[in-house]
Amino acid sequence: MLLLLWFFLLFSPNLVLSLNQEGLYLQQVKQGFDDPNGALSNWNDRDETPCNWYGIKCDSVTGSVNSVDLSNTNIAGPFPTLLCHLHNLSFISLFNNLINSSLPEEISACRNLQHLNLAQNLLTGSLPSSLSDIPNLLHLDLTGNNFSGDIPESLGRFPRLEVLSLVENLFNGTIPSFFGNISTLKQLNLSYNPFAPSQIPPELGNLTRLEVLWLTQCNLVGQIPSSIGRLQSLLDMDLAGNHLHGPIPQSFSNLSSVVQIELYNNSLSGGLPAGMSNLKALRRLDASMNELNGTIPDELCALPLESLNLYQNLLEGTLPESIAKSRNLYELKVFQNQLTGELPKELGMNSPLKWIDVSQNQFSGEIPTNICAKDSLQELLMISNMFTGKIPESLSHCSSLTRVRLMGNRLSGEVPPAFWGLPHVYLLELAGNLFSGEISNMISGASNLSVLLISENQFTGNVPDEIGLVKNLVEFSGSDNLLNGSLPPSLMKLTELTTLDVRNNKLSGELPSGFRSLKKLNELNLANNELSGKIPAEIGSLPVLNYLDLSGNFFSGNIPLELQNLKLNRFNLSDNNLSGDLPPLYDKENYRDSFLGNPGLCGDLPDLCPWGSEAKNQGFVWLLRSIFILAAMVFIVGVGWFYCKYRNFKMVKNGIDKSKWTLTSFHKLGFSEYEILDCLDEDNVIGSGASGKVYKAVLSNGEAVAVKKLWGGSKKDDSSDDTEKGQVQDDCFEAEVETLGKIRHKNIVKLWCCCTTRDCKLLVYEYMPNGSLGDLLHSSKGGMLEWQTRYKIAVDSAEGLSYLHHDCVPPIVHRDVKSNNILLDGEFGARVADFGVAKVVDMVGKGQKSMSMIAGSCGYIAPEYAYTLRVNEKSDIYSFGVVILELVTGRLPIDPEFGEKDLVKWVCTTLDQKGVDHVLDSKLDPCFREEICKVLNIGLLCTSPLPINRPSMRRVVKMLQEVSPECKLPRNGTKDGKLSPYYYEDASDHGSVA
Repeated sequence: MLLLLWFFLLFSPNLVLSLNQEGLYLQQVKQGFDDPNGALSNWNDRDETPCNWYGIKCDSVTGSVNSVDLSNTNIAGPFPTLLCHLHNLSFISLFNNLINSSLPEEISACRNLQHLNLAQNLLTGSLPSSLSDIPNLLHLDLTGNNFSGDIPESLGRFPRLEVLSLVENLFNGTIPSFFGNISTLKQLNLSYNPFAPSQIPPELGNLTRLEVLWLTQCNLVGQIPSSIGRLQSLLDMDLAGNHLHGPIPQSFSNLSSVVQIELYNNSLSGGLPAGMSNLKALRRLDASMNELNGTIPDELCALPLESLNLYQNLLEGTLPESIAKSRNLYELKVFQNQLTGELPKELGMNSPLKWIDVSQNQFSGEIPTNICAKDSLQELLMISNMFTGKIPESLSHCSSLTRVRLMGNRLSGEVPPAFWGLPHVYLLELAGNLFSGEISNMISGASNLSVLLISENQFTGNVPDEIGLVKNLVEFSGSDNLLNGSLPPSLMKLTELTTLDVRNNKLSGELPSGFRSLKKLNELNLANNELSGKIPAEIGSLPVLNYLDLSGNFFSGNIPLELQNLKLNRFNLSDNNLSGDLPPLYDKENYRDSFLGNPGLCGDLPDLCPWGSEAKNQGFVWLLRSIFILAAMVFIVGVGWFYCKYRNFKMVKNGIDKSKWTLTSFHKLGFSEYEILDCLDEDNVIGSGASGKVYKAVLSNGEAVAVKKLWGGSKKDDSSDDTEKGQVQDDCFEAEVETLGKIRHKNIVKLWCCCTTRDCKLLVYEYMPNGSLGDLLHSSKGGMLEWQTRYKIAVDSAEGLSYLHHDCVPPIVHRDVKSNNILLDGEFGARVADFGVAKVVDMVGKGQKSMSMIAGSCGYIAPEYAYTLRVNEKSDIYSFGVVILELVTGRLPIDPEFGEKDLVKWVCTTLDQKGVDHVLDSKLDPCFREEICKVLNIGLLCTSPLPINRPSMRRVVKMLQEVSPECKLPRNGTKDGKLSPYYYEDASDHGSVA
């Protein structure tokens, strides 16, 4: 009988085997995690062992668990010390999750652990001193957390550690010298921590096995110790972005294995040390943005360098001929120095050069003929030198070119015909030279050309008809040349064109028809030519045109009434042969200068209609004209009377009965509510949203205001939905009036007054000619927002929010900060607007207030606000950080391209995987790259997942003001293509980069 029972238990198919002890431990680990994505869903007790569970690996011999890898699973919770009960566990990776709390001292119980990766989590507090008690630990990576305080001295006692990475935390002590005791160390990565000012410990020279020393932005001061020269195994040394001074140590010539040296953005002085020829493996040297002087030594150029960056120093002398003999050099950047002489004639002949930037020096001579001999050159930048001669014919066959900037030299002669048609060039800048000849019809081959800048030269001939085949052209600036003939009709095929500037030429003939196809045209400047004929009425149909200058030509006939449809910041038709009456909208004093020099124009403005004796002899003609005008006036008055009656009937029907309105003013007004009500016409609608419509109202004094019309709940339908909707609208109105009615700040939109009746409420604001930042940035006009303008917008809006948070008593939280709620005036000054959901912060409640519903817009809502409904200033700061990321990347906060990510997550992921160049808006001029990277980092600080790590708005304003957006040609702000966060001395006000 016992034998049968044993046989049954052994072979029964329905037998349920119990989970082993290691599986039970892992089940308890699972219970301690929040697992929103269900990554641990197959961790169940139906298995005998956990070896087939997600992220678990077992030893093939013993069957015990030796690896737990739960990277990128979005799990949350404290570090599970139960893992240390798995006695054969040698590998733990919880990379890129939401592991929080502090790291417990009990972690030392993981006795067999060799690899521990907790990077990119939310761990806080001090490092446990027991970490060094893990006897077999080889790899420790705690990058991207919020550890703080001093690094414990015990970490100098690791017996076998090879990799130590503490990058992007909040350590604020000094860099300890005891790291020099870890003789087994191969990588020491401490970058991007707000350490107290400290020197590089000389003891680091004892790490003879060290291969990577990464100390970027660690607040290092003093000189580089000569002991660094003892690191014979060193491959990569990065000391960039600190405050190091003094000379580069002579001992650097002993680093025979080094491949990459990065010393940029310090205050190092002197010349490059002798003996650099010993660095036989050196591929990349970046010592830019220091105070180095002297010449570039020949022995440096004889090395197998691939990248040489020495820009923004005080280097002088000539570029060594030996640099042309390098066979590996693909990047040469020596701009903004004091280098003179000619470029080596063999430059580019032996090496696959991709990027050359020698701008802002004193180079002379001709452009080397062989500079693109390997057909790999992509960027050729030679701005502001003294180059002479012609563009080499060989460059017209350099099909790899994408950016050419030769502005501000003395180049002359005709541009090679094929050079105009290079297929991959998107920026061609030849302005400020002495070029002559014609624009070749081979420009039709420039299929990728986006920006063509040829101003201030001596180009002649017609603008070729083939230019209409350059479908991607966005900007054509050909002013101050000798171009003649008429503008080709094919220009009207350039549907992407935003700027056409050919002023100060000799163009003639009539303008071509078809302007209505240029829907994206923002600037049209044809001043000071010999153009004639009538001004095309089609120009008035261009929806985004705000710069129109046709002055100094021979245009005749009437000014088309259709031009009144335009919203212009610049308008000039002076010095032509125009005649007739001025359009009513422009018959105002502030437009007077726009029409001077047209003897036949009539209007109520001074200096127009200078009637002489000839006019007096035409009395009979004027009598007939007067009769006709009188009859026309009677007709117009009749039509106007009928229209007013009909309009009043319509307004009463829609709830706009003038007799029942109440006006409340917050400033001294020069208008009444009746002027506002007369402008509430569908033709004047300039925007609409969830809360109602926005109208542009042009007042009798010529000024414009914006009117937001909010509708309450319907009185005819008392359903709960309508009642609730009406209550929300009433709350928005009250919040807007309560907030803006008492605020006086240059960066907060001005609320002139409000008008109310039983069912309708109106808010009257100052008019912002350039609309909202969101509409402008994410439309076809986004390319017109240069970096200086975007930077100014960021500072202005930050000052507005800072006023709300710090200068209002009690403080005000906006709760709906987004690019569409930042309005732009005629000079692109920014105003924070739309306070419909703003709240006063309860100071007693420590700046937090619980809301009954989420206010805000997708992509801008701070993560903690979305699930706690607790609001304080930090919520606004997160949203403003998203706006900064929009300005830097040019992308929407939510985009199908991101998948399930929003802009913040996309930026962080792309920075980590591809580098900063894949994040920055390609429309921005690279000469501002350093400033853009700094502002990008401020945006990342503001969008930190932990509110405590976000800087205050007052701090944000200060950081932005420190950026200084003056054009300082490109600086290297990266390490291996990744963003180097900008360090601020007062690190107590913010956390690590998200």
